[in-house]
Amino acid sequence: MQMPEPSQAIMNQREALAVALRQIVGQEWVISDEAERRPYQCDGITAYMAMPLLVVLPGSAAEVQQILRFCHERGVKVVPRGSGTSLSGGALPLEDGILLVTSRLCNVLEVDAPNRVARVQPGVPNIKISEAVQHLGLCYMPDPSSQLISTIGGNVAENAGGVHCLKYGVTANHILGLEAVLMTGEIIRLGGAYLGAAEGEMDLMGVLTGSEGLLAMVTEIAVRLEPVPEVARVISMSFPSVEEACACVGAIVGAGIIPAGLEFMDRKVLDAVSVLIRETFDSNTAALLLCELDGTAVEVDALVDVVSDVARNQGAIETKVSTTEEERQRIWSSRKLAFSAIGKLCPDYYCTDGTIPRNKLPEVLNKMADMSVKYGLDYANCFHAGDGNLHPIIMYDAAKPGDLEKAEAFGADVLIACVDAGGVLSGEHGVGVEKRDLMTHQFTDIDLNQQQMVKCAFDPAELLNPGKVFPTACRCAEFGRMHVRNGAIRFPDIPRF
Repeated sequence: MQMPEPSQAIMNQREALAVALRQIVGQEWVISDEAERRPYQCDGITAYMAMPLLVVLPGSAAEVQQILRFCHERGVKVVPRGSGTSLSGGALPLEDGILLVTSRLCNVLEVDAPNRVARVQPGVPNIKISEAVQHLGLCYMPDPSSQLISTIGGNVAENAGGVHCLKYGVTANHILGLEAVLMTGEIIRLGGAYLGAAEGEMDLMGVLTGSEGLLAMVTEIAVRLEPVPEVARVISMSFPSVEEACACVGAIVGAGIIPAGLEFMDRKVLDAVSVLIRETFDSNTAALLLCELDGTAVEVDALVDVVSDVARNQGAIETKVSTTEEERQRIWSSRKLAFSAIGKLCPDYYCTDGTIPRNKLPEVLNKMADMSVKYGLDYANCFHAGDGNLHPIIMYDAAKPGDLEKAEAFGADVLIACVDAGGVLSGEHGVGVEKRDLMTHQFTDIDLNQQQMVKCAFDPAELLNPGKVFPTACRCAEFGRMHVRNGAIRFPDIPRF
């Protein structure tokens, strides 16, 4: 469908903003041409698209500061963006706002090996942190599936997890300090570049981590590094039914074992990835679990025996244990290629995420089967089983009228089922625009008002990534003049009588 021509007023506004912003970042780092803006019109969830007014790529925290101050003074909306891998529309642009992209803020600034800390800029891809310190025997543990391209700034915004977050925790557990710029242009520094630096502070660093770009623009992160485990081995466990695989998840954790990762793939996923990895799976396998165990050699050997026994007692058809690093990587390749492989089975797919208690896995997965019949759409399951973090892959064809709407309704029903089972709307993808209208199913009006008060304290003019997360617009005027200054929340003076 042909897009309507922009009005002359919008074109004039774009040109005036471009001229001013180029004085801050330089001529080539403000993108105004329509063809060059088009690659930025969506993030990883391509069902939602909007053309940004301008795309701006700052090269330093000082430039971010100047840009935000300029936009605040003129009432211009700003959407922060990393590499655009968000799967909730968190980086969806605004047609009347600028897209502030961190691609040039991509340096590892310092590595402090004795203290196991690295200072990095927000545009650094997740995997690059581990690559920068691997010669020191260190790594950065959070590893979202998109770690080859997703940026650490985006990981902070969404509080990203990954395969290893079951044992090692999500992004928030690995952040020691943040530098961020408020919408007003003020720079705040929270925590620091060593353990315990945030002691005694109000936990605003925790507030910013997972805030989806609504509160401030992060310009520097101090991340905690971990020693690379001495040994890591993975067990592949095949089951004749989804129910038995789910029961095994609970049995492993119930045995007192916390694996480094515990992943689930159903038969549709296995059939899809078998083409890419050129390996077939037992025809009786309905579901497969991958369980990674790491630590010292003696510890891992003992844990492998225990988990293998648990799997067999839970009805496993077959168990395979990696004996070399090459073999471990080969077994994991089936999981890492899963979403690419599914793309070969259908014209389009929609992947959402919700988290549930582990003992509710069979119940919610059975409900998905009923939903598939209800909407007439196929689906596949590949998820972080140890966390109960579901990632249903709903297959549809955007060229068929009504198919996208059915996929969205299917996804919404899954998320509602997650909340009803005692879970939450998101494990790591965030809310963005995708889950925004479902927030009232998880939170009361009082809950949402309290969250919106935090938004208003940081951004009272509501210019930073507006329209995300909350199902209704913030009403900052109703919340008084509470605001953030220099890393502290301040309130207006209380009249004294």
